[in-house]
Amino acid sequence: MVDRKDVGSWIEGPRAARAGEGTYPGQRLGLPEQGPGSVARFGRRLVAIFIDWTLCQLVAVAFLGGEFGRGGAGGLLPLAVFFAENVLLVGTVGFTVGHRIMGLRVVRLGGAPAGPVPGLVRSLLLAIAVPALIWDKDERGLHDKAAGTVILRTR
Repeated sequence: MVDRKDVGSWIEGPRAARAGEGTYPGQRLGLPEQGPGSVARFGRRLVAIFIDWTLCQLVAVAFLGGEFGRGGAGGLLPLAVFFAENVLLVGTVGFTVGHRIMGLRVVRLGGAPAGPVPGLVRSLLLAIAVPALIWDKDERGLHDKAAGTVILRTR
């Protein structure tokens, strides 16, 4: 039989499920609760993606002939730039411009650099947005889970 606590954690969200276990994001991964090396929280990631998206829009307008507010195929130019930025930067140095500004980096679950293949997988899924909006108890989006990566704080 289904117990209220089983359904309650699903309905009340990931924080409620964590509260019952007495854990924090990243504890199951062996990461510290706070500070450098801890899982990056939603606020920092949101600001980083805002920075990246703004820069990608500016690049699309300045160098690729894109227009602000344009629909259709031209409206995909910023997304193409965003995808390229993520593949190239996360796959090589482990962070995008927004990540760097916000003190974040993308690593594999053992702490190794993300690398090209996880960078590509992560970027493909990030470009369709849905996996990034669904995350687990460790606050890893589905795109990070599929790529075997996690976003950590560097400061």
